[in-house]
Amino acid sequence: MPEYSPTPTKMSWSWLARMAWRDSRHNRSRLVLFISSIVFGIAALVAIYTFQDNISRNIDSQAATLIGADLSVSTNKPVDKAIKPLLDSLGEERSVERSFVSMVYFPKNGGTRLAQIRALKGAFPYYGNLETAPATAAKAFRKNGRQALVDRSLMLQYNLKVNDSVKVGELTFLIAGVLNKAPGQTGISSSIAPIVYIPLDELEKTKLVQMGSRINTNYYYKFADAGAVDKLAAKLDNRLEKYGLNYETVNTRKANTGRAFGDLTKFLSLVGFIALLLGCVGVASSVHIYIREKIPAIAIMRCMGVKARQAFIIYLLQIVAIGLIGSLAGAILGTIIQHFLPIIFKDLLPVSISTDISWLAIAQGVLLGVIISVLFAMLPLLSIRKISPLNTLRMSYENVNLLKDPARWLVYLSIVLFVILFTYFQLGSFTGSLFFTLGVAFAFLLLTLAAKILITLSKLMIRNSWSYLWRQGFANLYRPNNQTVTLMVSIGLSTAFICTLIFVQGMLVKQVTLAANASRANMILFDIQKEQKAPLGQLTVGEHLTIIQVVPIVTMRLSALNGKEVGHYRKDTTSGVNPRIFSNEYRATFRDSLTSSEKIVSGKWIGKATDPDNVPVSIEEKFAQRNHLKIGDHLQFNVQGMPVTAEVSSLRSVNWNRMQTNFLVVFPAGVLEDAPQFYAMLTHVPSERASANYQQAVIRAFPNISMIDLGQVLSVLDEIMGKIADIIKFMAAFSILTGLVVLISSIRISKYQRVQESVLLRTMGASRRQIFTINALEYFFLGALSALTGILISYGAAALLATFNFEVPFTASAGIAVGIFAAVSLLTVMIGLLNSRGVLNKPPLEVLRRDI
Repeated sequence: MPEYSPTPTKMSWSWLARMAWRDSRHNRSRLVLFISSIVFGIAALVAIYTFQDNISRNIDSQAATLIGADLSVSTNKPVDKAIKPLLDSLGEERSVERSFVSMVYFPKNGGTRLAQIRALKGAFPYYGNLETAPATAAKAFRKNGRQALVDRSLMLQYNLKVNDSVKVGELTFLIAGVLNKAPGQTGISSSIAPIVYIPLDELEKTKLVQMGSRINTNYYYKFADAGAVDKLAAKLDNRLEKYGLNYETVNTRKANTGRAFGDLTKFLSLVGFIALLLGCVGVASSVHIYIREKIPAIAIMRCMGVKARQAFIIYLLQIVAIGLIGSLAGAILGTIIQHFLPIIFKDLLPVSISTDISWLAIAQGVLLGVIISVLFAMLPLLSIRKISPLNTLRMSYENVNLLKDPARWLVYLSIVLFVILFTYFQLGSFTGSLFFTLGVAFAFLLLTLAAKILITLSKLMIRNSWSYLWRQGFANLYRPNNQTVTLMVSIGLSTAFICTLIFVQGMLVKQVTLAANASRANMILFDIQKEQKAPLGQLTVGEHLTIIQVVPIVTMRLSALNGKEVGHYRKDTTSGVNPRIFSNEYRATFRDSLTSSEKIVSGKWIGKATDPDNVPVSIEEKFAQRNHLKIGDHLQFNVQGMPVTAEVSSLRSVNWNRMQTNFLVVFPAGVLEDAPQFYAMLTHVPSERASANYQQAVIRAFPNISMIDLGQVLSVLDEIMGKIADIIKFMAAFSILTGLVVLISSIRISKYQRVQESVLLRTMGASRRQIFTINALEYFFLGALSALTGILISYGAAALLATFNFEVPFTASAGIAVGIFAAVSLLTVMIGLLNSRGVLNKPPLEVLRRDI
């Protein structure tokens, strides 16, 4: 009972504040548990918000170094002679870069690797640097003939040193330096496509520029007046697009990069928000029990003239104050944590990130913490309005339950609307925010339902024939003051979150690993010229390998759709057709049957052409959806100067995860056989040694042929997945920590409720071992059922993600699930028993004097 001062006749906020302060003095240790539940959620959000602000600020200041120039113009096809004079006249300084993927060979140890070759001429980059070791190599390789810069990852992988050599095509280059970083390059991009720089003047001599070679050309410009570049680019936009050229300025790169990392930080904010929602379970639980204990004091206050509204405000002020303190503590912790985020995200970041304090992020975090604390505390606080003076005599808490109180449903609605609005501002999509809210609500409801079922089953399952200790352990699950619902929700959500992450990561890696079996290709060779097809086949058979498939590839462009050319679709924005569909180069094939990775979803597959003036083609369904193509549409292709008229006869679903050649456009047999073409070949190598020998033999005989080795793909995938998983696990740790805090606080709060029961058992002669066993059984049941429910939710979530997002078969490791189940169950028991030490190790009278 708080110290009482006379009740004012009118609402006095100073009096209410004094009463709230006085009432809290004897209960602050319990209110600290309320604070702890939201600290990690707020910390996660403040850290991400600060990180987001710093990324935005650093991208603004370093955007020029991302592109390396004021203007970049690029194309993936030969530059038309009509536009060449314009390209040569732009800017005060200009550089040219031609880039493509090709195999490189290291004579020192016979190593081969698919790399991104960049042939450079000029002083690029004009902003930032090619970071090399030694530093002089960035300029020296352009001036001293056949010298190259080799990506650091390749140098480490093949144990190379400066002055070793690398063979690109038919030329051998001296390695002038190690390339540590290029403009816009990140750690992950280096793993996926390591770069080798060579002088542009040496490119033709490599003999790698042949028919079918997919070469990107980039022109880089530096202007005296950088501020006028955007206006110039906008003015030239139509002209550049007409010739299939794309441009990028510092401002467009800034916007694109900011948008990409904005999406990342929005996702991470949602992860932090899940931690905060999890903490709110602890808030609601803490306040629920706190108010339940306060019923006698509130009833006495009502007897002395305090109105129900005044009593409600007294405890609301306590919650606001404690919520503010918890939010400030979380904001401070988040500001500290954000110093480590640039280290964790370094492989994803193309710019250097500062760790400045963001006062806006702190204000957002504190405001969010207070709002959500009050929202979730409001449900138990509403019961104060129904406590009457009669409760001094009749202390049944059920009498003040609010199942039919309209205000309770208003609070529920407010919570749902708040979650929807928050996620909407993060995702920018009402549909996405609605599905996120529904998913979280479903998980909460499912775990709550599981807890209710457990409570009911516990009552029904207990038998008199059971051991007394087992009966007591089960009974604690449904007795008054039980924490079954709270613990199952908090533990179950944490388990579901981390388990889903592990399952999804395993599925994605497994999809690539499956391709390594003997029945599937695990190496693909491409850019094979017509005259190389037969000798390459002989070489492959000579290496005791099986040729699984040889696929012809024909390059083409779309010149008209339903009789209308690109100009029509630039003007008609209602058609849904992106004009860039006409500037893309398509690599198509022809055959008389589908492959195992394809399935007709609409229309009819036709494998043999009968009318050369109207060829039936099959289009990949997602490509068709993006460009509003449908069955019966007429397409006119320019096949290297020859017009081919086609009609969409079918739409195909394609499993792009299979290690084989897949195409957006497939022609029937009987049309393209005489068109200029090159080939891709699929084979299977049984071991790393066989793969290395085969690659060395191919690159010596055919330097222009590139190869993708699944073993290398797997190692790169493992590295990328590991880095991304580490980032997500770091954010998931906030949910796990919050779950632990809620678990500890919930058990700690239940301790206050269980003291009398434990003391009574001790007084009646129960031994420490018996009470220990009863508590251990209760917490084991709670932890086991919570973990099991969370794992079942993760199975469902992972299955939905596999089906609708990643389009891969759903698989999940039972061993991992069992390990997580055991770990969560054991952790729950350990925390529960550690919390019971005070009752077990002290005499009953001492415990009563201290805790009651």
